[in-house]
Amino acid sequence: MATRAMYKFNPHEFLAWYYHRFTTYRDYGPNEVHKWLSDKNVITQNIDGLDGKAGNKNYIAIHGCLDQMTLYQKNGLPEPIAAPWHKVDESRLNDSLLELFNIENKNPQVNRSFKPYVLLFDEYYTELYRITEAQQRMIDADKMVFIGTSFSVNITQMALEIARNYAIPIEIVDPEPTHVLHSNVSYKKMTALEYIQQQG
Repeated sequence: MATRAMYKFNPHEFLAWYYHRFTTYRDYGPNEVHKWLSDKNVITQNIDGLDGKAGNKNYIAIHGCLDQMTLYQKNGLPEPIAAPWHKVDESRLNDSLLELFNIENKNPQVNRSFKPYVLLFDEYYTELYRITEAQQRMIDADKMVFIGTSFSVNITQMALEIARNYAIPIEIVDPEPTHVLHSNVSYKKMTALEYIQQQG
């Protein structure tokens, strides 16, 4: 469902699924871990926007953010803007979503319609998602800390490769951490909250 192809050919189904799956989180607030990370160099896979709500002004949401949308384009860097989730009329959900995302005849138009600002499974990292900046931040890091990831997405594999190539030490924070191939890795078998309490 979470593909550009689904958005292109069945935008009403895609948007309804996306709305029900993700927008219930749009009013949630950050927790203690997000607040602790608010002055850190954060690259997150999460699309919940909670790092921003915690006050981190320059975090990278490498997979996008659920409270934003962008102009539907094949290429280019359309600036993300606020998504109109608060205007959705649930009594006529499909039509309301199509109207709010400027989709006519159930057919998104390039440079006219909008799509949620989220990296879909058949898309790839581009400058829209600040990929070059993210890679440079990784290269410049003194240490990388991975919190609660299974290392099953491309960005974590990219980070591991950079850590190996530049001899950057890493920490993996997870009650059941995934073991990785790296000469300088420290496993922290704990929750993120336990980790930040240990850091002081």
